[in-house]
Amino acid sequence: MPRISSVEVIDVRFPTSLNQDGSDAMNKDGDHSAAYVVLHTDDPGLSGFGFTFTIGRGNDLCVAAAVQRAQPLIGRDVDAICSDLGGIYRELQSDSQLRWLGPDKGVIHLALAAVMNAVWDLAARRAGVPLWRLLSEMSPEELVAAADLRYLSDVLTAEQAVALLAAQEPGRKERLREIEESGYPCYTTSAGWLGYSDEKLRRLSEEAVASGYKHVKLKVGANLADDVRRCGIAREVLGPDGHLMIDANQVWDVPQAIEWINALAEFDPLWIEEPTSPDDVLGHAAIRKAVAPIGVATGEHGMNRVLFKQLFQAEAIDYCQLDAARLGSVNEVLAVYLLAASFGVPVCPHAGGVGLCELVQHLSVFDYVAVSGSLEGRVTEYVDHLHEHFTEPCVIRDGAYVLPAAPGYSAEMHRQSLETYQFPEGTYWSSRAGEDPRP
Repeated sequence: MPRISSVEVIDVRFPTSLNQDGSDAMNKDGDHSAAYVVLHTDDPGLSGFGFTFTIGRGNDLCVAAAVQRAQPLIGRDVDAICSDLGGIYRELQSDSQLRWLGPDKGVIHLALAAVMNAVWDLAARRAGVPLWRLLSEMSPEELVAAADLRYLSDVLTAEQAVALLAAQEPGRKERLREIEESGYPCYTTSAGWLGYSDEKLRRLSEEAVASGYKHVKLKVGANLADDVRRCGIAREVLGPDGHLMIDANQVWDVPQAIEWINALAEFDPLWIEEPTSPDDVLGHAAIRKAVAPIGVATGEHGMNRVLFKQLFQAEAIDYCQLDAARLGSVNEVLAVYLLAASFGVPVCPHAGGVGLCELVQHLSVFDYVAVSGSLEGRVTEYVDHLHEHFTEPCVIRDGAYVLPAAPGYSAEMHRQSLETYQFPEGTYWSSRAGEDPRP
């Protein structure tokens, strides 16, 4: 039986700030990065790959934390781990000395996500199936056993979660056949980064519409006059029937958010994303009430399932945007999906970072097949950069994710990419030692 022989954690950084890819009102010069974990086994044909996402400086802190998180896995039997994915999550998550640094938040939680993402990738590879299929073929009892439901029993018990999943079992195969034919609908953020010129915004928006996208998202929040002009361009390209979303990336206080959003209401945005501090549950609720019928979306900085529970309880959001690398991997993602389904809130995962599209395609398919059973109000983010660094990059066709077919969580990077962009030793960064790579 194979055992985990070693753990490799690599600081990988891509110089996306050079072209302002990923730029928004809060994060103007990010270099999209990953604390990248490889679980090596003594079977040369079997490894697990995972990561968490950052935007540059501080990625080394996540790497160091992931090394700590992963140490208890060395020497462990792979079959034993894969047969109790909830148990291994709870073991790693309950390390009291590391937990003190969170709990369930910050660098230590990002590190847990990276390590457990690699564990889930390993389990899917061991089973010979893509992660979405591994999850979709688990029984309600198995899924609930893997989910982190701690602190949630006041709104969702394990018994209620099993019943929710069991109610969707009869239609699983039919929905799977449907989604295999149509793909999972997505929207693009690639046209709307804040640092792009008006000409580039128009060109990329036109290309998106021509490629089949019905949803385009713009970054806003730095300058109202600029936002009015840019939203006008996007709405012109989309036409009256296309969906425009706007994203402020947390820059506003609550009163400012309400005033600014209402000033952009003429462009009929579907949602405003991250209008204020991601931790301000009641602030989101106040904004939602004041700007309706524009929806409120948030979650990419939602650090744990408890925050999402409170957002749902307070009726603070219309769209849940969980992040596959900020929550504690699939175990906590499962909990948030179950909460969202029980409250009737659609989940539209965040994917605006390196590798996140590769991960969330699996989660969205699983949600449709086994949890929500619905595509109503659901559309998953797609960003068109850095996919070439992955051995199994996501595929988009006619504005929809094509279901991944390869075993695993689609998280493996090419070794050449690692050798080039490892920080600071990789060939790209070492050739620029002492330089500021940003414009």
